[in-house]
Amino acid sequence: MTKSKEDKIKTFDFDELLTQDNNIFGLPFNAEESDIIIIPVPWDVSVSYNDGTSNAPEAIKTASLQLDLFDYEYGMPWKAGIFMEDVSDEWKAENKKQRQSAKEYIDYLSLGNDLNNRPDLKKKLEAMNASCSSLNSWVEEKASFYLNKNKIVGILGGDHSSPLGLIRALSKKHKKFSILQIDAHADLRNGYEGFVFSHASIMHHALSLDNIESLVQIGVRDIGHKEMEKIKSNPERIHTFFDCDIKNCLYKGDTWDVITENIISLLDENVYISFDIDGLEPSLCPNTGTPVPGGMAFNEFTYLLRQLTLKNKKIIGFDLCEVSSGNDDWDANVGARILFKIVAATAFTNKLI
Repeated sequence: MTKSKEDKIKTFDFDELLTQDNNIFGLPFNAEESDIIIIPVPWDVSVSYNDGTSNAPEAIKTASLQLDLFDYEYGMPWKAGIFMEDVSDEWKAENKKQRQSAKEYIDYLSLGNDLNNRPDLKKKLEAMNASCSSLNSWVEEKASFYLNKNKIVGILGGDHSSPLGLIRALSKKHKKFSILQIDAHADLRNGYEGFVFSHASIMHHALSLDNIESLVQIGVRDIGHKEMEKIKSNPERIHTFFDCDIKNCLYKGDTWDVITENIISLLDENVYISFDIDGLEPSLCPNTGTPVPGGMAFNEFTYLLRQLTLKNKKIIGFDLCEVSSGNDDWDANVGARILFKIVAATAFTNKLI
């Protein structure tokens, strides 16, 4: 006889060793029983420095089995039901194919060569952009399927281009919402290196959706001139808390509590969290594609997250991107814990626990 969700909650021993027989975090729930669905996106075609983030969903799932599932701040958020879909073999293969083309293409550009001399690479770029567009449509369709079932959806990337389809799906469900972006980069470029849907342009595309009320960026410390102009020309919609400004305020005696109060005040009632792991200190994500000195401490983020949950905000969706495990499990270990905290806060703000 198949157990119900309630029976699973009663009998699941979350203090015992969690096994890969179950789902992410070792949980026993299926998609139908879960209020929170995670869609893995094995994608890093457009990354401009180090790749490897396409392997993150599987690496984080494995690392998640080492977590203790009681959370000091949120209790037992796993009871909401958390389920991650299997990684798509089709998109994994497509990523491998297009990433090979991307490496050849980026290497050619990096030497200062003229693309007009390589019509074959021009065709490959067209194919890569078409593939990126198809991925966005796939993510949007899959996210919409679950949103129509009143599930809360998160994306586990992959590079930071991965969640655009989810953001588009949410824009069709909610009249307005804010994006809280944790990131070392502004990601406001119109495109990058010829890639229309680059990891460096995710927020440019998100802001093309009229019902994104505000974009609040935390920890930015690498930015292009045109991105800076875009921020300055949109003061009512884009609010960027540069890492150096945050640190200067702290050095002068402001508290992180006061700073988080200012951050949260700029967010709509409905909040989408977009977390690029390179928003953290590089010691927490040394293998990410584009690490940058500076950044947020783990507990600074969890404090910000906790304060957000206490301010009558609702997390309507989320993504975690740019985790790359390299030759060890450290990045995936940190990523799994960031993911669990975001999921816990999501469950809390939606009154699922």
